[in-house]
Amino acid sequence: MKLHPNSRPIRRTGGFTLLEMVIVLGIIAMIMGGAIFAMRNIGEGVKPTQVRSDCSSMRSALDVYKLNAGTYPTTQQGLKALVDKPSTAPVPRVWSRIMDKVPLDPWGNEYIYRFPGKKNSSEFEILSRGKDGQEGGGDDISSQDM
Repeated sequence: MKLHPNSRPIRRTGGFTLLEMVIVLGIIAMIMGGAIFAMRNIGEGVKPTQVRSDCSSMRSALDVYKLNAGTYPTTQQGLKALVDKPSTAPVPRVWSRIMDKVPLDPWGNEYIYRFPGKKNSSEFEILSRGKDGQEGGGDDISSQDM
């Protein structure tokens, strides 16, 4: 008997076995766990950038205040002068609300405002005390350093 050259026994191939699927899912779970672990502190790296952005927007608001009032708010008047009309000298003759509220820094603390600034006395300074919330720590961020 002669067999046809293309006649081979037909082997039925199925999908993946249960064991193969469990191994693949285990590998995926390990990769995802490692990625989540590596990303756990990614938010901390963005906070200094947020401080710079806040300082930039407050700088613009303070420039508008100076155009109206003739000078920047004093240290005593602070950033609240952008929200409420100052009642202490020098009281601006022309005043308008520039901001709805003064933002907090990314760590939930109030920004420190000084005019004149510590490093450059001809400019104002906006300071975030950083993660530790204490002025003078190594993590302070000043607008005069930007």
